[in-house]
Amino acid sequence: MAVATVRRILISEIVDPCCKQILQENGIAVTEKQNLSKDELIAEIKGYEGLIVRSATKVTADVINAAEDLKIIGRAGTGVDNVDVEAATKKGIIVMNTPSGNTTSAAELTCGMIVSLSRQIPQAFMSMKAGNWDRKKFMGAELYGKTLGIVGLGRIGKEVAIRMQSFGMKTVGYDPIIPPEVTATFGVEQMSLERLWPLCDYITVHTPLMPSTTGLLNDESFARCRKGVKVINCARGGIIDEAALLRALESGQCGGAGLDVFIDEPPKDWSLVNHPGVVSCPHLGANTKEAQIRCGRDIATQIVEMMQGKSLIGAVNAQVLTAAIAPESRPWIKLGEALGSVGTACAGQVKSEVQITALGQSLKNAAGYLSAAVVVGLLKDSSKNAVNLVNALPLAKEAGVTVCCVSFKSFLNKIASHQSDAAPMLAQSACEVEISANGVSHKVVGSVQGDVPVLLELNGGLFRQPVPLTGNLIFFKALANPQLVPSVAGVLTAAGLQMESFSTSAAIAGEQWCSVGVSSLLGDLNTLKVHVKEALQLSL
Repeated sequence: MAVATVRRILISEIVDPCCKQILQENGIAVTEKQNLSKDELIAEIKGYEGLIVRSATKVTADVINAAEDLKIIGRAGTGVDNVDVEAATKKGIIVMNTPSGNTTSAAELTCGMIVSLSRQIPQAFMSMKAGNWDRKKFMGAELYGKTLGIVGLGRIGKEVAIRMQSFGMKTVGYDPIIPPEVTATFGVEQMSLERLWPLCDYITVHTPLMPSTTGLLNDESFARCRKGVKVINCARGGIIDEAALLRALESGQCGGAGLDVFIDEPPKDWSLVNHPGVVSCPHLGANTKEAQIRCGRDIATQIVEMMQGKSLIGAVNAQVLTAAIAPESRPWIKLGEALGSVGTACAGQVKSEVQITALGQSLKNAAGYLSAAVVVGLLKDSSKNAVNLVNALPLAKEAGVTVCCVSFKSFLNKIASHQSDAAPMLAQSACEVEISANGVSHKVVGSVQGDVPVLLELNGGLFRQPVPLTGNLIFFKALANPQLVPSVAGVLTAAGLQMESFSTSAAIAGEQWCSVGVSSLLGDLNTLKVHVKEALQLSL
């Protein structure tokens, strides 16, 4: 399924021409405007569904809130710290990067930094440029046999490890996500940071900048390192505490640093850059012809394939959509939204707890997007923001709705225990939504029949025939008696409504739920409530 429709894109920085070409070949109008101020960007962005940036454009909350039609922010590169991802998510805007576009370039620059630090190549170069021939001043050290610590073992960290192993370096590392057995396949022994610090002759960082990685190398961690350790940061400024690094360089605890990134770019304080033990570059990690072509091509291709419903790559704030993009997921997303709407009609717009369960083997990867879809249905008529699969869960939290998603595996025994007429449908695949509010619980269960979302169960009432969740629907609970249908038909006729479908649930304690498809909704539901115990209506 197509996640979003994008007709116009603004490119606010210099991106390889192939990016514009690919977009235009696929029917997207492209405008290129570089060096926009914040105010200029706020004024310009209003008419676009897409924005493509590199690292210089600051896509702040003010910019995002001014973007009335924006559906996607594409970062032609890896890091997205120049984009307010939280503000974009809240507004339902996809933030996309190109995860592999600059991998090789960043890895090669890191390796160059390591070699430069080991042999003081830049310092010797500058000395020669000054007319000096001073061999004794620039005594280096071999990399062979030395230990390289790699913090962050994703794409770039892996490529650095492979390249530096060819120099005979021992590679150890730390990554809180990638399993040790995976990193062992490319020659990196994983360990805790406490073990890693004192073992390393060189340490390089390859993590995103986030609260848990800000100041990762600081006074305390430098104190634990081997004296004279050399550090490299070609990832994000701020991962290494710059003040702590300067103190470690001046004390000799750190023997040199290779820095391609800084907290402020350009730096406001040049003390580190001017230190003789520092090799620095002006953020050149992705600054190769190959990386620029790759990043430009990748971001354009990813946007086009997202629009075509082929794939969703690099969506940093919309992982739930990765599974949702498959064509077979579309009816299940419609089902989730419909069940959410039925749930809201039952419970009202109140703070509640919602438990969503994907039932059946075929939905083992669907729990994430089903949960988001249900919340879209719950909130779509009450939220001041347009609700979609990207922002549904954050908006639910803001609205005081607690969402719990339960794995289908926990319910296999429950499914097998159903013996009702609806059990065969339920056993194959279904979505169960239970809403608890003000001490009252409501449960709806639905499935998909021939790509049509259907309701199987409402508050314990299992329908004899699944109810298609389309059009105008009235649900009511009443005592099962022969006079019920004529009484209801009379109310609908008096209101000028036509009955288009009718379905009932199995009776429980003499009561049953009924579903009526009608030409339009009742203007006053109270005219029906005098004949029944409970009643609700909605349009889908």
